[in-house]
Amino acid sequence: MVKPKQVGHLVINVTDVDASTKFYTDILGFEVAVQRPGATFLTCGEIHHDLALFQAADDAAPVRKGNVGLNHFAVQVEDHDSLRDLYHTLLEHDVKVDRTTDHGMTGSVYFEDPDGNGIEFYYDKFETPEEGLAEMRRPGRQNTALAID
Repeated sequence: MVKPKQVGHLVINVTDVDASTKFYTDILGFEVAVQRPGATFLTCGEIHHDLALFQAADDAAPVRKGNVGLNHFAVQVEDHDSLRDLYHTLLEHDVKVDRTTDHGMTGSVYFEDPDGNGIEFYYDKFETPEEGLAEMRRPGRQNTALAID
């Protein structure tokens, strides 16, 4: 049986590639790797691309929360300070924050892009992946609200 190494990149269809590119670069800090007609490939700065935005068909159904499909995708930041900076940037740009959550192993901020795609920005609260996995599996672990400031 195959053993996945990691999730590589994400490609999402959007209603307006230019507007979405502006959102993901100006607000969320992604860098443009390359743009083509109807598509933008974005990077966090280390690999060829982490996220791609493709122009959806004009008659594409809108994203609807709770439908079958992507619930959200997650983007890791360095630490709590970086997450706090993102949180305040979202508020400054009138992006509605759905919730902040302390998962035990991560601290997270949840919100949506202009098309309603769910996004989580998070930081790891443990030094090693093994410690985070142990916390995830800890009996009785419960999510709580994350204090940002």
